[in-house]
Amino acid sequence: MRIARFAHQGGMSFGVVEGEAGASADALTVAEIDGHPFGTVTFTGQRWAIGDVRLVAPILPSKIVCVGRNYAAHAAELGNEVPKEPLLFLKPSTSIIGPEDPIRLPVQSKRVEHEAELAVVIGVPGARMTSRDDAMKSVFGYTVANDVTARDLQRSDGQWTRAKGFDSFCPLGPWIDTSVDPSDLRVTASVDGEIKQDGRTSQFIFDIGTLIAYVSSVMTLLPGDVLLTGTPAGVGPIEAGQKVTVEVEGIGSLTNPVVAHA
Repeated sequence: MRIARFAHQGGMSFGVVEGEAGASADALTVAEIDGHPFGTVTFTGQRWAIGDVRLVAPILPSKIVCVGRNYAAHAAELGNEVPKEPLLFLKPSTSIIGPEDPIRLPVQSKRVEHEAELAVVIGVPGARMTSRDDAMKSVFGYTVANDVTARDLQRSDGQWTRAKGFDSFCPLGPWIDTSVDPSDLRVTASVDGEIKQDGRTSQFIFDIGTLIAYVSSVMTLLPGDVLLTGTPAGVGPIEAGQKVTVEVEGIGSLTNPVVAHA
Protein backbone atom coordinates (compact mmCIF):
# COMPACT_ATOMS: atom_id res chain seq x y z
CA MET A 1 0.00 0.00 0.00
CA ARG A 2 1.19 3.54 -0.81
CA ILE A 3 0.10 6.21 1.66
CA ALA A 4 0.19 9.83 0.52
CA ARG A 5 -0.59 13.09 2.26
CA PHE A 6 -2.12 15.66 -0.01
CA ALA A 7 -3.81 19.04 -0.24
CA HIS A 8 -7.13 19.41 -2.05
CA GLN A 9 -9.96 21.93 -2.22
CA GLY A 10 -11.43 20.66 1.01
CA GLY A 11 -8.21 20.75 3.03
CA MET A 12 -5.46 18.24 3.83
CA SER A 13 -5.89 14.45 3.92
CA PHE A 14 -4.12 11.13 3.91
CA GLY A 15 -4.99 8.74 1.11
CA VAL A 16 -4.08 5.48 -0.60
CA VAL A 17 -2.45 5.86 -4.01
CA GLU A 18 -4.10 3.59 -6.56
CA GLY A 19 -2.57 2.42 -9.82
CA GLU A 20 0.28 0.28 -11.07
CA ALA A 21 3.70 0.86 -9.51
CA GLY A 22 5.84 2.85 -11.92
CA ALA A 23 2.83 4.20 -13.81
CA SER A 24 2.78 7.84 -14.86
CA ALA A 25 1.06 10.34 -12.60
CA ASP A 26 -1.77 10.60 -15.13
CA ALA A 27 -2.67 6.97 -14.42
CA LEU A 28 -2.77 7.29 -10.62
CA THR A 29 -5.58 8.21 -8.28
CA VAL A 30 -5.65 8.81 -4.53
CA ALA A 31 -8.48 7.53 -2.32
CA GLU A 32 -9.01 9.59 0.82
CA ILE A 33 -8.91 7.80 4.17
CA ASP A 34 -10.57 8.85 7.38
CA GLY A 35 -8.02 10.30 9.79
CA HIS A 36 -4.50 8.96 10.25
CA PRO A 37 -3.11 5.96 8.32
CA PHE A 38 -1.86 4.12 11.41
CA GLY A 39 -4.24 1.35 12.41
CA THR A 40 -7.25 0.27 10.37
CA VAL A 41 -7.62 2.20 7.11
CA THR A 42 -11.17 3.41 6.48
CA PHE A 43 -12.03 5.08 3.17
CA THR A 44 -14.27 8.15 3.00
CA GLY A 45 -15.39 7.48 -0.56
CA GLN A 46 -13.66 10.58 -1.94
CA ARG A 47 -11.18 10.01 -4.77
CA TRP A 48 -9.06 12.33 -6.92
CA ALA A 49 -6.66 12.04 -9.83
CA ILE A 50 -3.13 12.64 -8.59
CA GLY A 51 -2.83 15.54 -11.00
CA ASP A 52 -5.76 17.31 -9.34
CA VAL A 53 -4.20 17.40 -5.86
CA ARG A 54 -0.87 18.57 -4.44
CA LEU A 55 1.28 15.96 -2.77
CA VAL A 56 2.98 17.21 0.39
CA ALA A 57 5.48 15.53 2.72
CA PRO A 58 3.86 12.18 3.56
CA ILE A 59 4.45 12.45 7.32
CA LEU A 60 5.29 15.12 9.90
CA PRO A 61 7.49 13.38 12.49
CA SER A 62 8.41 14.47 15.99
CA LYS A 63 12.04 13.96 14.94
CA ILE A 64 14.22 12.88 12.03
CA VAL A 65 17.04 10.58 13.11
CA CYS A 66 19.83 10.28 10.55
CA VAL A 67 22.73 7.90 10.08
CA GLY A 68 26.06 9.15 8.77
CA ARG A 69 28.58 7.15 6.74
CA ASN A 70 26.41 4.04 6.32
CA TYR A 71 27.95 3.32 2.90
CA ALA A 72 31.69 2.59 2.87
CA ALA A 73 32.23 4.33 -0.48
CA HIS A 74 30.59 7.52 0.77
CA ALA A 75 32.71 7.53 3.91
CA ALA A 76 35.81 7.12 1.73
CA GLU A 77 34.89 9.91 -0.70
CA LEU A 78 34.79 12.39 2.18
CA GLY A 79 38.02 11.06 3.67
CA ASN A 80 36.39 9.35 6.65
CA GLU A 81 36.76 5.91 8.16
CA VAL A 82 33.85 3.50 8.36
CA PRO A 83 32.30 3.89 11.84
CA LYS A 84 32.41 0.97 14.25
CA GLU A 85 28.82 1.68 15.34
CA PRO A 86 26.06 3.79 13.81
CA LEU A 87 26.87 7.50 13.65
CA LEU A 88 23.72 9.42 14.57
CA PHE A 89 22.58 13.00 14.12
CA LEU A 90 19.22 14.78 14.03
CA LYS A 91 17.44 17.06 11.60
CA PRO A 92 14.63 19.30 12.87
CA SER A 93 11.06 18.68 11.71
CA THR A 94 11.09 22.21 10.27
CA SER A 95 13.57 21.05 7.61
CA ILE A 96 10.89 18.89 5.94
CA ILE A 97 9.41 19.82 2.57
CA GLY A 98 7.42 17.77 0.06
CA PRO A 99 7.59 16.96 -3.64
CA GLU A 100 8.25 19.96 -5.90
CA ASP A 101 8.80 22.28 -2.93
CA PRO A 102 11.97 24.37 -3.35
CA ILE A 103 15.24 23.64 -1.60
CA ARG A 104 16.37 27.09 -0.46
CA LEU A 105 20.11 27.71 -0.45
CA PRO A 106 21.09 29.55 2.75
CA VAL A 107 23.19 32.68 2.55
CA GLN A 108 25.56 31.21 5.18
CA SER A 109 26.80 28.44 2.87
CA LYS A 110 28.78 28.42 -0.34
CA ARG A 111 28.47 24.65 -0.97
CA VAL A 112 25.18 22.80 -0.51
CA GLU A 113 25.03 19.15 -1.59
CA HIS A 114 22.42 16.47 -2.28
CA GLU A 115 22.33 13.17 -0.38
CA ALA A 116 19.91 10.52 -1.68
CA GLU A 117 18.51 8.23 1.01
CA LEU A 118 15.95 5.57 1.84
CA ALA A 119 13.81 6.79 4.74
CA VAL A 120 12.13 4.51 7.28
CA VAL A 121 8.82 5.61 8.83
CA ILE A 122 8.13 4.22 12.29
CA GLY A 123 4.67 2.86 13.01
CA VAL A 124 2.62 1.89 16.04
CA PRO A 125 3.61 1.34 18.82
CA GLY A 126 7.00 2.94 18.14
CA ALA A 127 10.31 1.57 19.38
CA ARG A 128 12.02 1.77 22.75
CA MET A 129 14.91 -0.50 23.77
CA THR A 130 13.97 -2.75 20.85
CA SER A 131 16.08 -5.78 19.96
CA ARG A 132 17.38 -6.25 16.44
CA ASP A 133 15.17 -9.32 16.07
CA ASP A 134 12.05 -7.30 16.87
CA ALA A 135 13.07 -4.02 15.27
CA MET A 136 11.34 -4.50 11.92
CA LYS A 137 7.99 -4.90 13.69
CA SER A 138 8.11 -1.17 14.41
CA VAL A 139 8.34 -0.18 10.73
CA PHE A 140 5.26 1.34 9.12
CA GLY A 141 6.80 1.83 5.68
CA TYR A 142 9.44 3.54 3.57
CA THR A 143 9.76 6.77 1.62
CA VAL A 144 12.36 8.76 -0.31
CA ALA A 145 14.53 11.44 1.29
CA ASN A 146 17.19 13.97 0.38
CA ASP A 147 19.48 14.78 3.32
CA VAL A 148 20.49 18.19 1.96
CA THR A 149 23.76 19.32 3.56
CA ALA A 150 25.76 22.53 3.71
CA ARG A 151 29.08 20.77 3.32
CA ASP A 152 31.29 23.75 4.09
CA LEU A 153 29.45 24.37 7.37
CA GLN A 154 29.59 20.68 8.27
CA ARG A 155 33.37 20.83 8.00
CA SER A 156 33.85 24.17 9.73
CA ASP A 157 31.43 23.63 12.61
CA GLY A 158 32.76 20.25 13.72
CA GLN A 159 29.21 19.09 14.46
CA TRP A 160 26.36 18.83 12.01
CA THR A 161 23.28 20.56 13.40
CA ARG A 162 23.55 23.78 11.41
CA ALA A 163 24.77 22.10 8.21
CA LYS A 164 21.87 19.65 8.18
CA GLY A 165 19.14 21.70 9.83
CA PHE A 166 18.19 24.58 7.56
CA ASP A 167 14.55 24.96 6.55
CA SER A 168 13.90 22.92 3.35
CA PHE A 169 16.91 20.60 3.95
CA CYS A 170 14.83 17.41 4.26
CA PRO A 171 12.66 16.75 1.21
CA LEU A 172 10.43 13.68 1.78
CA GLY A 173 8.02 11.88 -0.55
CA PRO A 174 6.24 11.22 -2.72
CA TRP A 175 4.44 8.73 -0.46
CA ILE A 176 5.05 5.96 2.08
CA ASP A 177 5.21 2.42 0.72
CA THR A 178 4.19 -0.12 3.35
CA SER A 179 4.98 -3.29 1.43
CA VAL A 180 8.35 -2.84 -0.33
CA ASP A 181 11.26 -5.09 0.69
CA PRO A 182 14.08 -2.66 1.65
CA SER A 183 16.94 -5.16 1.60
CA ASP A 184 18.29 -4.44 -1.91
CA LEU A 185 16.83 -1.30 -3.49
CA ARG A 186 18.60 1.00 -5.94
CA VAL A 187 19.03 4.55 -4.58
CA THR A 188 19.93 7.35 -7.01
CA ALA A 189 20.22 11.12 -7.13
CA SER A 190 20.08 13.07 -10.39
CA VAL A 191 20.76 16.76 -10.97
CA ASP A 192 19.04 18.14 -14.08
CA GLY A 193 18.61 14.58 -15.31
CA GLU A 194 22.25 13.50 -14.85
CA ILE A 195 22.77 10.68 -12.36
CA LYS A 196 25.24 11.67 -9.64
CA GLN A 197 24.64 9.01 -6.96
CA ASP A 198 23.88 5.35 -7.59
CA GLY A 199 23.93 2.76 -4.82
CA ARG A 200 21.94 -0.08 -3.31
CA THR A 201 20.57 -0.60 0.18
CA SER A 202 22.32 -3.99 0.23
CA GLN A 203 25.54 -1.94 0.60
CA PHE A 204 24.52 -0.61 4.02
CA ILE A 205 27.17 -1.06 6.70
CA PHE A 206 24.40 -1.32 9.30
CA ASP A 207 21.07 -2.77 8.19
CA ILE A 208 17.71 -1.30 9.12
CA GLY A 209 17.06 -3.66 12.02
CA THR A 210 20.43 -2.84 13.54
CA LEU A 211 19.80 0.88 13.12
CA ILE A 212 16.37 0.82 14.76
CA ALA A 213 17.68 -1.24 17.68
CA TYR A 214 20.63 1.10 18.13
CA VAL A 215 18.58 4.30 17.94
CA SER A 216 15.86 2.95 20.24
CA SER A 217 18.50 2.21 22.88
CA VAL A 218 19.23 5.96 22.94
CA MET A 219 15.84 7.59 22.34
CA THR A 220 12.25 6.44 21.98
CA LEU A 221 11.07 6.36 18.38
CA LEU A 222 7.45 7.51 18.19
CA PRO A 223 4.91 6.56 15.52
CA GLY A 224 5.58 8.74 12.50
CA ASP A 225 9.24 9.37 13.31
CA VAL A 226 11.60 9.14 10.35
CA LEU A 227 14.96 7.37 10.15
CA LEU A 228 17.31 8.31 7.31
CA THR A 229 19.56 5.36 6.53
CA GLY A 230 22.60 6.98 4.92
CA THR A 231 23.66 8.03 1.42
CA PRO A 232 25.72 6.29 -1.28
CA ALA A 233 28.83 7.77 -2.87
CA GLY A 234 28.58 10.58 -5.39
CA VAL A 235 27.36 13.49 -3.29
CA GLY A 236 27.91 16.83 -4.95
CA PRO A 237 26.88 20.48 -5.12
CA ILE A 238 23.51 21.85 -6.13
CA GLU A 239 22.91 25.38 -7.39
CA ALA A 240 19.98 27.72 -7.84
CA GLY A 241 18.07 26.93 -11.02
CA GLN A 242 18.76 23.19 -10.92
CA LYS A 243 16.37 20.34 -10.16
CA VAL A 244 17.32 17.42 -7.93
CA THR A 245 15.57 14.06 -8.21
CA VAL A 246 16.07 11.28 -5.68
CA GLU A 247 14.66 7.89 -6.60
CA VAL A 248 14.37 4.69 -4.61
CA GLU A 249 13.54 1.56 -6.56
CA GLY A 250 10.10 0.18 -5.78
CA ILE A 251 8.94 3.37 -4.04
CA GLY A 252 9.14 6.32 -6.40
CA SER A 253 10.94 9.56 -7.15
CA LEU A 254 11.14 12.89 -5.36
CA THR A 255 11.98 16.04 -7.32
CA ASN A 256 12.73 19.47 -5.87
CA PRO A 257 13.87 22.68 -7.55
CA VAL A 258 16.78 24.58 -6.04
CA VAL A 259 16.41 28.30 -5.41
CA ALA A 260 18.49 31.05 -3.85
CA HIS A 261 17.33 32.11 -0.41
CA ALA A 262 14.97 35.07 -0.68
